[in-house]
Amino acid sequence: MECVFGLVGNGFAIVAADSSAVHSILVHKSDEDKIMVLDSHKLVAASGEPGDRVHFTEYIQKNVSLYQFRNGIPLTTAAAANFTRGELATALRKNPYSVNILLAGYDKESGPSLYYIDYIATLHKVEKGAFGYGSYFSLSMMDRHYHSGMSVEEAIELVDKCIVEIRSRLVVAPPNFVIKIVDKDGAREVAWRQSIKDTGALPV
Repeated sequence: MECVFGLVGNGFAIVAADSSAVHSILVHKSDEDKIMVLDSHKLVAASGEPGDRVHFTEYIQKNVSLYQFRNGIPLTTAAAANFTRGELATALRKNPYSVNILLAGYDKESGPSLYYIDYIATLHKVEKGAFGYGSYFSLSMMDRHYHSGMSVEEAIELVDKCIVEIRSRLVVAPPNFVIKIVDKDGAREVAWRQSIKDTGALPV
């Protein structure tokens, strides 16, 4: 029941992911951070098989760091997305990774961007995107409420609406979510949305 979604606003990109590590009918932990910081201005939110997800995102992170170390300049968000897509495409013909990715970043020249990359190496630049069972509800909420040029406050409010909808609609809804943002000041965590039973109320 994984849920990963994100959107692009006015000068920033924001991504949210559930924090449940689940196998079959067992919940192993509820504080798994599925949004990795690739570098100072890039985030990658991933869903999929836990082993593939952790191994592949760490592999991408180390290669992005290696490129910057060798060349003295960081990859742009578009370049990092294309590199990620290329590695998935190569693995697809050998030992495919069961991992879906939303890659968000901020570049001085082009501003914020969000890339949708699925397990069969499909790459699209999008304004909003989602993976997992929660995508049925988060995409519909974003279709209704999203508009280009959203402020940070509006985007966080929309993310909260998506989380509320997922929690109220999914039979087995993830209890906790982590939200991160990337803008000209870098990538950082915005909030951790705890479960209803922990907070006593739904997010406002």
